[in-house]
Amino acid sequence: MIPSINDTKIGIVGLGYVGLPLAIEFSKHFKVIGYDISKQKIESLKQGIDPGKETKKVDIDNSGILFTDDQTKISQCNFIVIAVPTPIDKDRDPDLSYVESATEIVAKNMKKDSIIVYESTVYPGVTEEVCIPILENISRLKCKQDFKIGYSPERINPGDKIRTIDNIIKIVSGIDDETLNYVAEIYSKIIKAGVFRADSIKVAEAAKVIENTQRDLNIALMNELSLIFDKMDIDVMKVIEAAGSKWNFHHYHPGLVGGHCISVDPHYLLYKSKKLGYDPKVILAGRDVNEHMPIHIANRVTDELDKINKNFENTNILVMGLTFKDNVNDIRNSKIKITINHLLEKGLNIYAYEPLVDKETIKNKFDVNNIDPKNTNLKFDCIIIARNHKIFDELSFNDIKKIMNEKPIMIDVAYRFDKKEAKNNGFVYKSF
Repeated sequence: MIPSINDTKIGIVGLGYVGLPLAIEFSKHFKVIGYDISKQKIESLKQGIDPGKETKKVDIDNSGILFTDDQTKISQCNFIVIAVPTPIDKDRDPDLSYVESATEIVAKNMKKDSIIVYESTVYPGVTEEVCIPILENISRLKCKQDFKIGYSPERINPGDKIRTIDNIIKIVSGIDDETLNYVAEIYSKIIKAGVFRADSIKVAEAAKVIENTQRDLNIALMNELSLIFDKMDIDVMKVIEAAGSKWNFHHYHPGLVGGHCISVDPHYLLYKSKKLGYDPKVILAGRDVNEHMPIHIANRVTDELDKINKNFENTNILVMGLTFKDNVNDIRNSKIKITINHLLEKGLNIYAYEPLVDKETIKNKFDVNNIDPKNTNLKFDCIIIARNHKIFDELSFNDIKKIMNEKPIMIDVAYRFDKKEAKNNGFVYKSF
């Protein structure tokens, strides 16, 4: 029997950039237990500190959430949300190990009449074909009869202070109508924008995976256009601006596609499609274009250095912005790392300016030193503007000029600076 709304106690499994905001919102209406396998993360949250720096201390402190790494506490909950990562492996196939592990933990501790909802991005079929068997085998309970299953894909946009969790329509689904109605009612408590009731769990899974696949393809188109127009010496951003004057033109810009969503999710759809005997063409082509762009940047740098006969061993390059997107401190699957690795292999001296990430992390993950351009004696021959962080507003064009050698090169991946201004100040300016 499904519990009444008033008797609902919520458990969130996985307290990352998805699970934590969800727990905070639910805590305004329900008793919430937040579980994570990381003791370090739990200790930070108990002190009101979000390791991801997305959630304010006051919101954590006032939430009343019981943060724990003790999985047995899950047994106190009857509505359990699993929000763990779904990356890809070295072969770019889906890595479901986090989802499977979280499911096993829940199965060991769930009680009868619980509702388990998955928020992780997966290919259609995972919830019912992978997760339900794990839950049933370990718990010895039967789905539909002893517990219910739902799926409500996360739509968090890291770094976005406007489109917050409560302002984005939430897709909800359930194993049956009773579950769907219950899941919809629970989420309606926290989602001001409302919920969309999907026809089935597989429809909800498919909807999520195509959201980011569509975005990946649109950016791939812009990236390919940037390569074409570059050969014509046409500014692609001016082209996009002009084309955007038509009412039905969709505004996308060229850029590096990294992180744990847009560059990952298409591979889930590709994997499932190939398993079913269909080899996708368009999705894979888009992925290939976007995966090529970090190497394209590295080649552009070395080509420009070759034009001025610059000795690579004596060349210093500064890379501004190493996170996977603007205004976040997350470096997971940041594609600029590929560019940096290619340049390091060529023997160039690479430095970073990433004020949103600590120096030790940058050194460990990128093998470069994180410096402050306003506080350095170094001089650079080339600067790569990889991100357009708001904090970069504190660095003027003159500040950059002061740290550059003669005949400086600017590779403006983020389209941050004006081409004419750069050229008037003696820069060789190249955009993405």
